[in-house]
Amino acid sequence: MSNVVRAEAAGTRIEAGQLPATARKPRGGWGWRGTPYVFLAVPLVLLVVFTYLPVVNMFWYSLTSWDGLDKTKEFVGLDNYVAVFTRPELFRVFYVSLYYFAASFVQMALALYFATILSFSTRFRNLFKGILFFPYLINGVAIALIFVFFFKPDGTLDSILALFGAENLQQQWLGNPDINNISLASTSVWRYMGLNFVLFLGAIQSIPGQLYEAAELDGASRFQQFRYIIAPSIKPIIGLSFILAISGSLAVFEIPFIMTGGANGTATFVIQTVDMAFESLKVGLGSAMAVILLVIVLVVTWVQRKVVPEEKVNLT
Repeated sequence: MSNVVRAEAAGTRIEAGQLPATARKPRGGWGWRGTPYVFLAVPLVLLVVFTYLPVVNMFWYSLTSWDGLDKTKEFVGLDNYVAVFTRPELFRVFYVSLYYFAASFVQMALALYFATILSFSTRFRNLFKGILFFPYLINGVAIALIFVFFFKPDGTLDSILALFGAENLQQQWLGNPDINNISLASTSVWRYMGLNFVLFLGAIQSIPGQLYEAAELDGASRFQQFRYIIAPSIKPIIGLSFILAISGSLAVFEIPFIMTGGANGTATFVIQTVDMAFESLKVGLGSAMAVILLVIVLVVTWVQRKVVPEEKVNLT
């Protein structure tokens, strides 16, 4: 409501040129323009203190031979990085990450499948949404303990196999080096599929309903609707999930650390980094490994953005 209208509502009429100076003064000045920065100050300070400063410290530690206890930190330059690249046993653990990387594709495929089905009119779909998302809400330690009992000898999985007469398939699911990483990766799929499911479902539900109505009038099947409407529309979310899958597969720690402790060839790069820093008391070398992991994730993300650039979707 303009000032003239407000004056008329009050029973008097004041022309615009007769308005008081305070009424004509636009919103501005440092007080108004500085308000967003006041609200940004606290989270930015917390972000710098608890994220960027520790990263800078980590990079400094990687250039020293610090054991985590001494007050002095001897500068050794790039010796820790040379040690990481010249010791094959430190890089060999990246082979384990391939199991989780492959499992992330299964996880994304299942999440996209369920999100597509439940985006259409389906009975009890809210119930199924809750069931699929619920594992992501459970604490990772609790999930690891659940699956320790699930995979242990004569545990839940072996009992199910015995129920169907498949005792010959029973084995050491977490002790056999041939399959223990598959068991751990499947546990990771069970836990994190709910997150991808919610991301995909939210993106699918943001698609205008008129597009589905027009497609149905043209006789498009569900698969054709998925191929020509849903898939192009959620391409940015698929790209984001792909980046999260890569970084997640390289930084797996919680589930293998709790379920096997990294034994029998299940140690990941993060587990080895933690062991190097806090058990072997080589914080400098462990910090160098952490910096290398950070660089690898950034490079892979950059390559992914170049290979699959983000583009605007036009369905009209």
